[in-house]
Amino acid sequence: MRILHLLASPFWSGPAENVALLARAQREAGHEVTVGVDRLRTEVTSEEPSVPRFEALGLLDEGGLELSVKSLPWRVWGDTRRLKARSVDVVHAHFTHDHLVARWGRPRGAVLIRSVHAPRSLRASLPDADAYTVPSSSLITRLVGRRVRVLPPLVDPMFRPAEDREGLRRELGLTGAPLVGMVSTFQASRRHALGVEAFARLRQKNAGARLVLVGDGGVVEPVREQVRGLGLEEAVTFAGYQKGEAFVRWLKALDEVWVLGLGNDWSARAAAQARACGVRVVAVDEGNLPALADALVEELTPEAVAAASEPGARALVEHPSNARIAADMLALYEQARAER
Repeated sequence: MRILHLLASPFWSGPAENVALLARAQREAGHEVTVGVDRLRTEVTSEEPSVPRFEALGLLDEGGLELSVKSLPWRVWGDTRRLKARSVDVVHAHFTHDHLVARWGRPRGAVLIRSVHAPRSLRASLPDADAYTVPSSSLITRLVGRRVRVLPPLVDPMFRPAEDREGLRRELGLTGAPLVGMVSTFQASRRHALGVEAFARLRQKNAGARLVLVGDGGVVEPVREQVRGLGLEEAVTFAGYQKGEAFVRWLKALDEVWVLGLGNDWSARAAAQARACGVRVVAVDEGNLPALADALVEELTPEAVAAASEPGARALVEHPSNARIAADMLALYEQARAER
């Protein structure tokens, strides 16, 4: 099949990595796959741009699509005309803007698949598609009467347990146990403030505990102030934004990851990555997290987070391989094509 993924974002964040891994797995299965991304917003200051990543993977679509929510109306119309002229079998749209462009510019004979990556996209105005994917089974009931599948997070093979975790910790200058981490953009939805308060409770019972905060974003400084106010400067490491192998190294070094909120990707990819690295996952009941967590936080309080962390028990979770996920999506495409 000739498959075109549409991702109207210039950032290598949110669903971008999942889309890249899916596209790569589909290509490895023998299909012709490219990914169109936002080509208008080239100045990306606070996050890593996606174009170099997709280009390095050989997945970047060069079909002339601007594909940006910042496009002027006549440029959006130009995108629909360029898309309509393409020769593809499947258009897989990942954001609302993509879906609208594909809805009006669907190539002749192509099926349209829409991935919903966060529940806010499930509106009454959701355009028609031949099939849909959602990030967790809890959202399937909101698409009753439509063809829908769960698209779980795909995990890069570089996420695997550390061969020498203690040696890795020494290299990173990390000490203490348990070594707890939060690995996400500093946004209100990720609840870093709750995590710091919970860590303070954990330290009261275990003076050797250490917290590692990986990422950057708008609320870094308020969280730093909170850490100072609680007298935790010596026990909290701000690792900053990490990418690629560097990010994997920080994740591998941890004993446990706290995922206390999701952003615009409810597949909970960070939890899947942590599990692949042999890291225990403590999470709130959002999105796909219940399917990946070793322990769920019963309520959004520091006491509840600390309580979920303390036992250290592991859940038996079998996550599908990238090849299996890609095969399931390809089967969905084939079913949609057969029933058009």
